[in-house]
Amino acid sequence: RFAVSVGYWKDPYIQYFVRQAKERKAPEINRGKLERDWGHLTCYYARVHGVSYLIKAFLERTECNCQIVNLGAGMDTLFWRLKDENLLPRKYFEVDFPMIVARKIHNIKSKPPLSKPIMESHSGDSLLIDSHSLDSSRYSIVGADLRFSSDLEEKLKKHSLDVHLPTLLVAECVLVYMTPQQSASLLKWAASTFPVAMVINYEQVNMRDRFGQIMIENLQRRQCNLAGVELCTSLESQKERLLENGWENARAIDMMKVYSFLPQADVKRIEALEFLDEKELFEQLMQHYCICWASKDSSNL
Repeated sequence: RFAVSVGYWKDPYIQYFVRQAKERKAPEINRGKLERDWGHLTCYYARVHGVSYLIKAFLERTECNCQIVNLGAGMDTLFWRLKDENLLPRKYFEVDFPMIVARKIHNIKSKPPLSKPIMESHSGDSLLIDSHSLDSSRYSIVGADLRFSSDLEEKLKKHSLDVHLPTLLVAECVLVYMTPQQSASLLKWAASTFPVAMVINYEQVNMRDRFGQIMIENLQRRQCNLAGVELCTSLESQKERLLENGWENARAIDMMKVYSFLPQADVKRIEALEFLDEKELFEQLMQHYCICWASKDSSNL
């Protein structure tokens, strides 16, 4: 929310989910943000644009005749932003722990700028909403534990998941909190369920070097355990995980590379917003996060 308020990118909906932070954040904390309450480092601007680029490429390639499943979506605002751009898929699903889902649904119900777009995109029978799930014809929020994929599939199917539609799964800083066995099970389930699918995974990488070890130690001091960190050794280990669990093609690039691919006019604009004197720290942060994506494609999309 702070990065949005300073002008790094536009998101008119985040204000309804997140209170404005009182203290001013250092520039390297916005571009490669130290998220204090969860204790992990993120590179928000590059992450938002990098992930968005891949999502929009999938939507364009499928002409929006697809579905998106956002895993561990939290307070994400992507549904509303895609609606504003006339880029909604046939159905957009979000999954998170029931406690998180309840909080999000409460915000949606109590704030017309969030509820109105859902009603506008809805057609058919009455919209279903209770404390732990929301189901409209275009948008569903499901309370489930991603560590149990059979339970996840059952709940998604109750909300009209169509396994025959091209499907994009998005996981941002999610798999790293699961054991390697649990994330493998989730990835295998997705690869075996959808004939045409893509997965986008954003999380840590290069965690065996000294900088990575310091990150892990800082998190452990905050009682935050990265159960799947052993798979975040390198870009190669990130790709292998996807290929070993049933995906046909996989790519992985670190966030410094993503940053260099972004439209440079906009990069210059955001670099002018605040003075950044810790360039080296910023680069180290960016080299310790990556975007990986994989596909399984029986239709040659």
